[in-house]
Amino acid sequence: MDKICINSSCDKKVEGRVDRKFCSSYCKSEFHAKKAKKSGKVYFKTKVDTVLKKNRAILAKYNVKSKATVRKAVLIEEGFNPRVFTHYWKNSKGDTYLFCYDQGFKEIKDNSRDKYLLVLWQKGMEKQIF
Repeated sequence: MDKICINSSCDKKVEGRVDRKFCSSYCKSEFHAKKAKKSGKVYFKTKVDTVLKKNRAILAKYNVKSKATVRKAVLIEEGFNPRVFTHYWKNSKGDTYLFCYDQGFKEIKDNSRDKYLLVLWQKGMEKQIF
C-alpha cells in the first residue's frame, strides 16, 4: 500500500524509508510552519524577534563608543520600541538598564528633555544581574 504525504496541501506518494511521512523537505517544512502558526509560536519568532533586532540595530547605530546619550524622540522616530527588550541589569546604585541583546538603555532627564543613556554589555555585569 502506498503512503501519501501527510502535508495537507500535497497528495504525492511518499517513497523511501518505511517511517517517512513527507514526500519532500519542502512539504515537511511547510507542514511544520503551518503547525507552528496555529500554535502561536510564530508570533514570538517573527514579531517579537523582529522588534528586538530592530531595537538592537537602532541602539548600536547611536552607541558607537559603548556609552552615549540620545534624545528619546530621535530613537522613537526611527522605530525604537522601549517596551521590548531581552533582559535587564541593575547596577550597584540601583539604576536599571534594559537590554536588547548587548545594547542597553536607561531613560534619563537631561536639561528637561527625555533622553536615553546607552551602554554596551560589559564583562562582569552578569554577576549583578537580577
